[in-house]
Amino acid sequence: HEIPALVRLLTEREVMALALIENLQREDLNPVEEARAYHRLSEEEGMIQVDIAKMVEKSRSHVANMMRLMTLPDRVLDWVEEGKLTTGHVRALIGRPDALHLAEIAVTEGLSVRDMEGLTRKANREAAKHKAQPTLPLNENADILAVQQHLEEFLGLGVKIKPEVDPRKGTI
Repeated sequence: HEIPALVRLLTEREVMALALIENLQREDLNPVEEARAYHRLSEEEGMIQVDIAKMVEKSRSHVANMMRLMTLPDRVLDWVEEGKLTTGHVRALIGRPDALHLAEIAVTEGLSVRDMEGLTRKANREAAKHKAQPTLPLNENADILAVQQHLEEFLGLGVKIKPEVDPRKGTI
């Protein structure tokens, strides 16, 4: 006949936000459902990641990483929902233009997370190989370019050496 209850007067927007948060706190959500809920709270409720994290008692980095899943192609998200790929698999694909292709390889070949990470590294190396090498202008000295490249690798910065007529002078 009586139950202990809290009565709150909430707007429709607040009811929707609370319902989303309650769903997020369930343990049986798959990663894509969780990512969509965070995205919805962010987009529709204007909440920032820190606020979302506090409300669902997760770290901000967890919320941010989950929201980044929403940048993947829909087919890749479908595979995550179906359990064919994990968040570990797809984390390596975020921001890649070839994400769908690499995910398809992972699904068809049953790759582990480590295999997927190796596949993305291999794809990076191949892309770097096929990147067009700059052509050498006729007035550039191959020795100067070699030193320039060595300095760039050593410093981790872009370097340009501009020689002068006197071979002992120039500008870096």
